[in-house]
Amino acid sequence: MNTPVVGRLAPTPSGYLHLGNARSFLLAWLWARREHGRVVMRIEDIDRPRCKPELREAALAELEWLGLDWDAGPHAGDPPGDFDQHTRIKEYRGHLQRLASAGLAYPCTCSRRDVEEAASAPHGDEGPVYPGTCRGRWDSFEQAKAESSITPAWRFKWEGPPVQFHDEVQGDVAIAPSRLGDFVLWRRDDLPSYQLAVTVDDAVQGITQVLRGHDLTSSTARQLALYGALGLTAPKHWAHVPFVQDSQGRRMAKRDGDLALAYLRETGVDPARVIGLLAWSAGLIKDLRPATPQELVPDFELTRIGREDFVVTPEHLAWLQT
Repeated sequence: MNTPVVGRLAPTPSGYLHLGNARSFLLAWLWARREHGRVVMRIEDIDRPRCKPELREAALAELEWLGLDWDAGPHAGDPPGDFDQHTRIKEYRGHLQRLASAGLAYPCTCSRRDVEEAASAPHGDEGPVYPGTCRGRWDSFEQAKAESSITPAWRFKWEGPPVQFHDEVQGDVAIAPSRLGDFVLWRRDDLPSYQLAVTVDDAVQGITQVLRGHDLTSSTARQLALYGALGLTAPKHWAHVPFVQDSQGRRMAKRDGDLALAYLRETGVDPARVIGLLAWSAGLIKDLRPATPQELVPDFELTRIGREDFVVTPEHLAWLQT
């Protein structure tokens, strides 16, 4: 019996969505719909100080404006908040406790500066790798807090052979634990980490395929390690796609006002032009022209997506405004 295909869209409401976000969401949506699958909308808002209700609603409205839809989550008939991460802290904490009880999580009092200044800390693709300073240092969370006068974080005790998976865009990937180090599961401000929350949610929500930016390739290795440690079912298919960059060749950020979906929408841009530009930039259509998500579904193939980042030029923006 074949497992039903379930993809997901997972905006973080800490800023307005931009063209780069929109392209990743479009590709994730097309992948699921091409496989006749369901789409889940999840709001990744565990960073409560930065995430705002108005940005949550703006993200949903902008994706609907583009013509994307979903089958579960906000605006799809589910109870308010059921698919918002900030409502699920208790469940994340339960999984943390499982890891701690199994000896796979330990309290850590190191600050980011401590890690950066550690003479033994190797450097990886993401900067200094945590050298394991607090592994075996404390007998309990309470001892760590009492003796350091610091509220500890929790880190995952990660060891063993490289994590291997097939990326539908990049090919086969293998990442050794030593390359990334023991990573944070629970932050010092008493919030779950992205790695833990996403792992639990994808398992609980039955996600079978994940498409996101190529900067999160290493996160897939971390999350696969957590699926194994927690005995959860991981998504079967992964795809990490190139970025959309601004005219200066920089990775697009939520501060880029003229590339924000909110700005494009407010200035009267036709959403079909946005979809057309995104599809063309990803290699899904040969000519730069208006398009709708629905018309792209039949011919969508992950193999058509290029591996190079795409730079949005002033000419592209002018075409949007035509």
